[in-house]
Amino acid sequence: MGEPVSELRVGLVGAGNISGQYLGTLAGTPNLRLTAVADLDPARAARAAAGTGAAVADGVADLVAREDVDVVLNLTVPATHAEVALAAIAAGKHVYGEKPLAATREEAAAVLAAAHAAGVRVGCAPDTVLGTGVQTARRAVDDGLIGTPVAATAFMTGPGHEAWHPDPEFYYRPGGGPLLDMGPYYLSALVHLLGPVTAVTGAASAPRGEREIGSGPRAGRRFPVEVDTHVTGILRHGSGALSTLVMSFDVHAARLPRIEVYGTQGSLSVPDPNRFDGRVERYAADRKEWEALPVSAGYPGAGRGTGLADLADALAAGTPHRASAELAAHVLEVMLTLLDSAREGGTLPVTGCPRPAPVDLPAVRGSAEKDPSGPATW
Repeated sequence: MGEPVSELRVGLVGAGNISGQYLGTLAGTPNLRLTAVADLDPARAARAAAGTGAAVADGVADLVAREDVDVVLNLTVPATHAEVALAAIAAGKHVYGEKPLAATREEAAAVLAAAHAAGVRVGCAPDTVLGTGVQTARRAVDDGLIGTPVAATAFMTGPGHEAWHPDPEFYYRPGGGPLLDMGPYYLSALVHLLGPVTAVTGAASAPRGEREIGSGPRAGRRFPVEVDTHVTGILRHGSGALSTLVMSFDVHAARLPRIEVYGTQGSLSVPDPNRFDGRVERYAADRKEWEALPVSAGYPGAGRGTGLADLADALAAGTPHRASAELAAHVLEVMLTLLDSAREGGTLPVTGCPRPAPVDLPAVRGSAEKDPSGPATW
């Protein structure tokens, strides 16, 4: 889809907290160039654009209409992800957005359909799963280092983001909560490790009706909780493996692993999927000991925006990009179906998706043909 390009000109929508990490990646990535920034707060947009040579656009409509924008980087709040993506697609632009892809299945389907009709690409975070942590773990699973995977656990527990985030309300509105906020990291990792999910069984609760902002100029202000803040579930993968998932903003402290995979010949400890790197450890059943595995896959030194760079390379090569809208739509369906199961009871089916291609070492962007002994450009 799309003509081969050597550089994508990026229009950024939403210059909030996370944008700084993306801007750092854009500045160091040869095939991405920031050309425009838009935000509800023009001053914030101007600060993001300062020193980059990018223009400050007069809102979303102005940005997506610009001729110097090839791809829209959508970093708005979850409730507007689909709206901004559809506006960009209607203008003939590629889109890469923060997770989740959309707030509802219907919105996600509309984004996919519009992109297909327009012949443009849509990518979606998280791209942390393209780093050396999850990809090294995936290589270990695919190479049979723990035998046949039979189960996995995935835990994300904490007291909530209001303690540190100055504007945390959107985390507790539809499209937010621990599952839709943090679940994409863990579920995307599980799909990379074990393949797509085919059925889920869930339970959920919201123990507190209000939260209090703990930092910034609005500290002390209380706001309502509109979503479940503790979600647990069982996922059945097409491979036959079962994953146990716990996502919570109601746990003050815990000593749980992030992700572990259990196989017929051992176990695998997977690092935090909200990071790009981290230590991967294998327990070998025959030797009855844990060992650290060397980095064997993934983009070394990656940062937020790596998925957009991967999209640019895939667009030029005519191959599928890895942080795809199809994967993001599958993850969204898993999450929403878990919540449906929590309300309705029972096990519910989930539509599958293609398992993304692995990221092999050396991760030399722009040329899979380069000398593997040479340094990676990531």
